[in-house]
Amino acid sequence: MRTKTIKKNKINVVTLGCSKNIYDSEVLMGQLKANGKNVVHEDPEDDGNIVVINTCGFIGKAKEESIDTILHYVQRKEAGEIDKVFVSGCLSERYKPDLEKEIPNVDQYFGTHDLPNLLKVLEADYKHELIGERLTTTPKHYAYLKIAEGCDRPCSFCAIPLMRGKHKSTPIENIVIEATKLAEKGIKEIMLIAQDLTYYGLDIYKKRALAQLLVALAKVDGIEWIRMHYAFPTGFPMDVLDVMKREPKVCNYLDIPLQHINSEILKSMKRGTTHEKTTALIHKFREAVPEMGIRTTLIVGYPGETEAHFQELKEWVEEMRFERLGVFEYSHEENTGAYVLEDNVPADVKFKRVNEIMEIQSQISWELNQQKIGKTFRCLFDRKDGEYFYGRTEYDSPDVDNDVLVDAKEHYVKIGEFIDIEIHEAGDYDLYGTPVKK
Repeated sequence: MRTKTIKKNKINVVTLGCSKNIYDSEVLMGQLKANGKNVVHEDPEDDGNIVVINTCGFIGKAKEESIDTILHYVQRKEAGEIDKVFVSGCLSERYKPDLEKEIPNVDQYFGTHDLPNLLKVLEADYKHELIGERLTTTPKHYAYLKIAEGCDRPCSFCAIPLMRGKHKSTPIENIVIEATKLAEKGIKEIMLIAQDLTYYGLDIYKKRALAQLLVALAKVDGIEWIRMHYAFPTGFPMDVLDVMKREPKVCNYLDIPLQHINSEILKSMKRGTTHEKTTALIHKFREAVPEMGIRTTLIVGYPGETEAHFQELKEWVEEMRFERLGVFEYSHEENTGAYVLEDNVPADVKFKRVNEIMEIQSQISWELNQQKIGKTFRCLFDRKDGEYFYGRTEYDSPDVDNDVLVDAKEHYVKIGEFIDIEIHEAGDYDLYGTPVKK
């Protein structure tokens, strides 16, 4: 049995899931630090005596990882290695009664909108004046910037509205304050995130205001790249493309999850679009900004997806030649619109379909990469790993997209700096190059 506390209240924040969760953890840590608390983020050396786990509850695998992490820290608590375990975030929002029953040794569960209450149990006050005050956990030169919370879309496969609530845009002036504070800390790249960038502004300005936000952010000194993640295809504000064309700080990059292309599947998914409309939208993007790199994600194995539906998707992926693409297996989530449908595509078929699409995409990516050999790209360098420095072009977001590798035995580049790199070799996804001497 434990007889005394290990250390004087050091709080370890553990983050699971997407970039929105990373952002939420950073806000929590900023509040704790402002209250004089000793806080770390996933410190493997000395992880404190109080643990806060910010969970993900999006799909099956993410839920499993969250539960495994909770159980790991509960076991450590029972062994006397830590004092308290608190759980927050999406899994906790969605399944709080079940979790309290199944894993009662957690000290307390909190949802996605419970930050003031979580701070209270950690003996800290919520400070309203701390707009933009975060302890960033990403490398020192880039950060995520959440511009809205929640989602009003009715997508049948998605549980996000159950966990995050209705769409709520953050006012432009608050986002600019936050971006300015990030720039003052040395951040050079900001990635705009939300459940739905396309909807930004409709609730508070009664019009789509993403373009106006981009114009305002481009005026922030020190920010050199502005990247857009998670746009919704239906109702996309085309004036954003005009800003992308004329404003060098706005990366020629758009992350726009399209999910499928068969019109029947899209209708069942409640995406508000069709094969023809989706294809026309992508063509409009490429006509307006020919150099744009488009990232999309797809879902295979949705209820009722036949072999014919899948073949249509494969042919469309070959035709569209997306610069970046990821694929998920459909996850049957309770309380979503699609849950009443039969999850009738076998797991092995879902797995096979993911691999078939990714095989097509790897060939497309290889072919597009070959066209970059001999060209020079401005790259931002994130890290050194083994014998290489790893950087990215404006067409690549951290962790999900391609890297540009520079041989560390031959060249030195400074982490967090922009360097012009001439490409001399290209694989399926990564590029290899050398710094251009000036």
